[in-house]
Amino acid sequence: MLVWPDGQIVGTVGGGQMEALVIAEAQAAMHDGQCRMFTYNLADLESGDPGVCGGTVKVYVEPLMPPPTVLVIGCGHVGKAVAELAKWLGYRVIVCDDRPGYATPEHIPGMDGYVEAAPEELVTRVTITSFTYVVAVTRGLSVDETLLPALLKTPAPYIGLIGSRRRWALTVETLQAQGVSQTDLERVHAPIGLSIGAETPKEIAVSILAEIIQVQRGGSGESLRWSPPLKQVVQSGQ
Repeated sequence: MLVWPDGQIVGTVGGGQMEALVIAEAQAAMHDGQCRMFTYNLADLESGDPGVCGGTVKVYVEPLMPPPTVLVIGCGHVGKAVAELAKWLGYRVIVCDDRPGYATPEHIPGMDGYVEAAPEELVTRVTITSFTYVVAVTRGLSVDETLLPALLKTPAPYIGLIGSRRRWALTVETLQAQGVSQTDLERVHAPIGLSIGAETPKEIAVSILAEIIQVQRGGSGESLRWSPPLKQVVQSGQ
């Protein structure tokens, strides 16, 4: 059975209360992106079915989701590198900038969307969902203080901000004065990316996308390197 976001269906799993529960589970799966399996007792009168069928049914629900989106705000050298790498990794990529000529197919070809908008207008121009990973590689505090409050009202699972620790400290001070809560501020990954010693725009893009994948997949960020015990190395003749 195919379930649309509004609850409309194509096909059936038998109707009745069981089908209503399946539809609700399918809508929940579309919301969080997670598969689930549950068991339904066809002889349970308290669940709303006549109970004449008997037995149990095990139902598997899988959401068919579009690829997650990387929203790149700021299309300078680093933003361009992030957008290109994210696209190569299979993400849907939208690029945004408030400067003419930056968020364009001529500057960054092959993206899924281009938005030229002021920071405070961005959330009204782009739909940000729980599957949107936001990379803010902006020019400075003047942009961040208008952009971040709006972003923090969205369900984005990742909001990363480029810049030094000093810049982030100044940004925090400014946003706190605007009434932004500490809980909201802790959602921001700043400085953005993982510590891999990146220096060039492309290397910085790798560190940013690595952090996004870590958040998306629930990784630890630890090295996968493994060293066998010394005794085992000697015995194996390695």
